[in-house]
Amino acid sequence: MRDEADPQSVDARLAARLGLLRTEHGWSLDELSRRTGVSRSTLSRLERGELSPTTTVLGQLCTVYGRTMSNLLMEVEAEPPQLVPLVRQQVWRDERSGFTRRSVSPPHTGLRAEIIEGTLDAGADVSYENAPVPGVEQHIWVLEGTVEITVDGTVHTVREGDCLRFRLRGPSHFRCPGPQRVRYALMVVLP
Repeated sequence: MRDEADPQSVDARLAARLGLLRTEHGWSLDELSRRTGVSRSTLSRLERGELSPTTTVLGQLCTVYGRTMSNLLMEVEAEPPQLVPLVRQQVWRDERSGFTRRSVSPPHTGLRAEIIEGTLDAGADVSYENAPVPGVEQHIWVLEGTVEITVDGTVHTVREGDCLRFRLRGPSHFRCPGPQRVRYALMVVLP
């Protein structure tokens, strides 16, 4: 049973999110029941916060909503932490392309923006076939070096101190002409 006294509890946020997902899909409780095999009354009680879902029921709901359980639970996390210490900033390196990515301010359900520190070795090339989210806003501020960024077929040479900003709707290409590596801050803002 849930703690209805605390509307900010994970259970309360989960109940609200489940109700919102059903509404976003335009489904009635009867339609959701048909799709999941979970009784209409159970679904109604879940959305009102009178009942906590079992793992099995939550799994059935995640399947019809096209989400992993981790993604659904991430959507109802509490407010993101205000401080992201350096030791908690995940770093990923693609040795083959010479690209390093540090998630300085990682994405969070409650936020629309994230900040990434990117470095490209001299001569490195990285291409992206499509925008991860069409219309995503990007601001790229070069901290050291020079990078050539191709967006919408136009090549922009962005030097130390310069900032390139755009809405990404298609492919993009990053190239570090050298002679030194480039280091830049990338702010990604979801539409």
